[in-house]
Amino acid sequence: MKSHRLYTMTALTLGLIMAGSSPVLAADSYPSRQVRMVVPFPPGGSVDYIARIVVPEFAKTLGENVFIDNKGGASGAIGTADVARAAPDGYTLLMVFDTHAVNPHINKSLSYDTFKAFDYITGMTSAPMVLATRKDFPADSLPQMTDYAKKNPGKVTYGSSGVGGSNHLTALDFSNAAEISTLHVPYKGGGPMLTAVIGGQVDFVVTTFPLVVERIKAGQLKALGMGSKERVKQLPDVPTVAEHLPGYSATSWIGLVGPAGLPPAVAEKINEAMRQALDSPKVKDRLTSEGFDIMAGTPEEFKTWVRDRYDEAEKLIKAENIAMN
Repeated sequence: MKSHRLYTMTALTLGLIMAGSSPVLAADSYPSRQVRMVVPFPPGGSVDYIARIVVPEFAKTLGENVFIDNKGGASGAIGTADVARAAPDGYTLLMVFDTHAVNPHINKSLSYDTFKAFDYITGMTSAPMVLATRKDFPADSLPQMTDYAKKNPGKVTYGSSGVGGSNHLTALDFSNAAEISTLHVPYKGGGPMLTAVIGGQVDFVVTTFPLVVERIKAGQLKALGMGSKERVKQLPDVPTVAEHLPGYSATSWIGLVGPAGLPPAVAEKINEAMRQALDSPKVKDRLTSEGFDIMAGTPEEFKTWVRDRYDEAEKLIKAENIAMN
């Protein structure tokens, strides 16, 4: 009897020890299988573009295969909800865009809480935005565009990657600052949006500069103004929007999150692997040469960044009464 009780207590003690050390064991063995990186937009947009550059290097630094899963729709909310439901084991991750801080204000049917449902891992990139028109738009400068729009109220159209996305809000902000009436045409992602403006279905977009710089150089689009504080070296002849409308600025950003409840040691491994990938010469040199800024940092820094963008978006959305259709 005594022997049996001793065995039971020993087994129970061992079980408690194993349970208490499971996060450590999980971190030691992580990753042991393929990781899914959800991009909550279709191919061709800013987030997908960054993913194609960064994820292969991230997989190397992490030490396991990472595949990109494009899961677009609802301005990123569909793919984001999918990750919110995933097991917090580090094998499902999510690249978030500006819309991550905006969707809660315009989509009251979200199935997740923007801050409680995710563990924030690190920021990845930021970049200035550019106001670009279709190549045959009847204006070659911002003053000319403003004059044309005032003579044709409500007829100048702009595309976006979805209601509440950075393309939508920054173009709306520009229209308000320029005191012009423009018509919003939302698409299901950055790729379809760019196809529309290049094809002449909409008049202009405000989009991530590195994504379209080569199209601008090739004459497929006309760049009228940069959202940065200073002119960019890639297109030094293109003025900033602020030169025409003082105080205007527009920047897009991308970062990495996972489902809430990641083991701290696993989250730390992911953070370190992503920061190493972004700092590798192969990735860093390419991104910076194309106009992106690296914004890798701590989870706390990234969460604070998103919270600030969340607060900024709330003010504009409330003022404009923007909501999902």
